[in-house]
Amino acid sequence: MNTIVGVIVLFGSIIGGFIGEGGNLLAVVQPYEVLIIGGAAGGAFIVTNPFYIIKQVMGKLGVLIKGSKYKKQLYMDSLAMLFELLNKARMQGLLALESDIEDPANSPIFTKYPQLTSDHHILDFISDYLRLMVSGTMNPIEIESLMDVELETHHHESALPSEALGKVADGLPAFGIVAAVLGIVITMGSLGGDTASIGHHVAAAWWELSWAFCWLTAFLPQWPAR
Repeated sequence: MNTIVGVIVLFGSIIGGFIGEGGNLLAVVQPYEVLIIGGAAGGAFIVTNPFYIIKQVMGKLGVLIKGSKYKKQLYMDSLAMLFELLNKARMQGLLALESDIEDPANSPIFTKYPQLTSDHHILDFISDYLRLMVSGTMNPIEIESLMDVELETHHHESALPSEALGKVADGLPAFGIVAAVLGIVITMGSLGGDTASIGHHVAAAWWELSWAFCWLTAFLPQWPAR
């Protein structure tokens, strides 16, 4: 919601101010300039990233609108589920957790928290480390170290899509300059024409650069880290 409101305020202020000063809105409608900048940025993104990163970025488009699922209720459910599991282990022994770990879909504890069990990362993480505890093959210090390494690896991997898009954001002003130069080239080619036509081309060239900076400052910093 914050992203939608922010974008509306941003472009509403720019367009409203432009119209308020007597500007012609049709003069800034430049679809081919958007094609140049967006196409160049999209092409660079495809060239510099493997397919699995591109797939992750596309999969997170909905998060910009819906927001992250990692909210207070999810954390409360996590604590409640862990309390039930550990309380069962305390009362009945660690081996009593074996049926829950091996078949979470039919576990009376896991099935009480569908939001957690629907996330395979959460479910696998809890099940794997409970399995290590039940097996008794590792001491608590080794399990803790292994958990830290896995969490750090997961955080690094989940940040890759936003880092990849951040690199494209860094290049957007350059793509805007390229598009602006192309607009100036077109302007130079029309110097023998009427003044209105030249002014239109110059305005389009500057709009290309402004459009790139709008995308850089308004959209890409909102991309979710996970």
